[in-house]
Amino acid sequence: MKQVSPPQIPRALSRVRLSDMIKNLLSVAGFTLLSRVSGFFRDVVLGAVLGAGALADAFYIAFRLPNHFRAIFGEGAFNAAFVPSYARVLETEGADKARVLGGQILTLLLISQVLLLGAAWIFTDELVRLLAPGLADNPAQLASAVTMTRITFPYLTCITLVTLLSGVLNAHGRFAAAAFAPVLLNLMMIGFLALAFLFPDAGMAASFGIFAAGLAELALLIIAAKRADVFTRWRKPAWSADLKRFFTSLGPAVIGSAGVQIAMFADTIIGSLLPAGGISSIYYADRLYQLPIGVIGIAAGTVLLPEMSRRFASGDAGAAFHAQNRTMALTIALSAPFFIAFTILPEFIMRGIFLRGAFTEEAARASAHVLAAYGTGLFAIVLIRSAVASFQARGDTKTPMFISLGAVAFNIALKLALYAPLGASGLALATAAGAWVNFGLLVILALRAGAMKFDAMLGKTLLATLGASILLALVAVFGQTIAVEMTANWAFAKEAALALLGLAGATTYALALMIGLRMAGVPLRGLRGAPPKA
Repeated sequence: MKQVSPPQIPRALSRVRLSDMIKNLLSVAGFTLLSRVSGFFRDVVLGAVLGAGALADAFYIAFRLPNHFRAIFGEGAFNAAFVPSYARVLETEGADKARVLGGQILTLLLISQVLLLGAAWIFTDELVRLLAPGLADNPAQLASAVTMTRITFPYLTCITLVTLLSGVLNAHGRFAAAAFAPVLLNLMMIGFLALAFLFPDAGMAASFGIFAAGLAELALLIIAAKRADVFTRWRKPAWSADLKRFFTSLGPAVIGSAGVQIAMFADTIIGSLLPAGGISSIYYADRLYQLPIGVIGIAAGTVLLPEMSRRFASGDAGAAFHAQNRTMALTIALSAPFFIAFTILPEFIMRGIFLRGAFTEEAARASAHVLAAYGTGLFAIVLIRSAVASFQARGDTKTPMFISLGAVAFNIALKLALYAPLGASGLALATAAGAWVNFGLLVILALRAGAMKFDAMLGKTLLATLGASILLALVAVFGQTIAVEMTANWAFAKEAALALLGLAGATTYALALMIGLRMAGVPLRGLRGAPPKA
């Protein structure tokens, strides 16, 4: 039989789309950075008001539970199945067919979330006891956690619908509204904490802030989808090939995402067995750790997945690999400074950001140890979404599922071995090790399957990043004392010292990276450049 060659995208069109992809990535990263910055203010307020004691532990359990389920049924699994399915129908059958598919999935999603919310409200006490068994010895703390969980859980319903609308907008090349939405969570929590005197305690105030944020984010995405004329209304589900393909992808994606969340559930369960403040230490360190993950790693994956899905759907695998290599190069170059900061300056950072009010020196040291442990897995974490795109963009959610489950099994086993001798830091170290196992297996299997192909530009970027990182590490090691001495008599001395050292490090790294890229023969536009010649 005569083979039909895949359709080729004109070089000019391919260049434009890649340029648009990078612009979208930077747009998502910019709004995510705004979210993380506002999140810093939120966490500073939380740290000052709640500290790292029993009330804070109860609140963070109530905060984490709906977010665990959101990652399983929302952002993780749903995006992995929905975005490629919707993008494929949009690319091959048109906007009307895609709208029908989106409406059918919206109906099923809403029904499932209402049922889940009802079950969670009925069995909240059992759910909290199961996932935080350490609270059973403190009835008052357990009661607080149960009450706050009932308040925060509806956030899951709202955010799952937000995820669907975000996927629709992303498939149409619109990323701003979805990237900005998390800012509303931070603003709402800060606002409700400012009104904490109206509530029984600050934990209750923050919990109602989360509930209000879910409604606000959903309203924002509905408005954005209507303005873009891509709003998806519910439709009666009708079994079709497209819907079947979606569920075929969704099953393994849910299991894979559940695997990751099982590891995080383990953090909550085991953390509740640690002395008071253990869960809080993990939370504050995780908030800093999530900055590069959200701004860089998740932003890269958010933009890369629909781009690679369109490329594979049109038969242009070379352009898909080109986009992936540029995205991974940019991810590594932007993440390296965070790796240096988290592993060399964890206590300096924690003291500069959180040390005030109820957040003590002891809490800063404990959180710093956790941050340093998390930092060892940073590169793996930020690159996982880009590596997973190799499979998900082609509709393969089973391979990442099996890899994720294997990595989770290793992760949990390591947590159980390390939490007793190392405490909260042991849990973070196990998370980092599990991330490296996950990422390593993804890369190995993707290369073997021909779903990933590295190029010379990526290797040169790695070398340039390594050289710049060494110089940055020297600034971090020797610059602390200088920064502290220079700002000793300043107002907000801790914060000023951290800002001064950060500015010096960022300048050094940026200059060294630009010089390194030039010496390696990679022009600055190389990370955004056109696809290789055919």
